[in-house]
Amino acid sequence: VQLVESGGGLVQTGGSLRLSCAASGRTFDNYAVGWFRQAPGKEREFVAALSRSGGRSYYADSVKGRFTIARGNAVNTVSLQMSSLEPEDTAVYYCAAKRSSYSASYYVGTSDYDYWGQGTQVTVSS
Repeated sequence: VQLVESGGGLVQTGGSLRLSCAASGRTFDNYAVGWFRQAPGKEREFVAALSRSGGRSYYADSVKGRFTIARGNAVNTVSLQMSSLEPEDTAVYYCAAKRSSYSASYYVGTSDYDYWGQGTQVTVSS
C-alpha cells in the first residue's frame, strides 16, 4: 500500500489544519490507520488511530479533544482534523496503515504498522 499525506502547512497558534492520507490504488477497507508525528530531535510518537471499521478511534492525551481522525469522503482516504493548534504540535506528520483481521481494533505503536507515508510538515507559529 502506498500512502500519501497532504494538507500540512504553516498556521498560527489556535488555528486549524486538515491532513489527508490517501491510499494509492486501493481502499482502507481492510486496514486500520494511524497518525504519528515526529518533531526535530524527538522520537516518532503516536497521535491518533482508527479501527478498520472506522467505528473506533483513540487519541494521545496531548491531542484529545483537539484532533479528530475519520474516514474521508473518498473511500481511499483518512483525515486528521486538527484544531486549537499549539507550537508543540509542530512536527512532520505521518500516516500509517496496518492490514487487520479485526474490524474493531486500533493500534498505537509504530511497530504495529506495515505501511507508512512520506510525511507532511505542520508548523504552528506562536
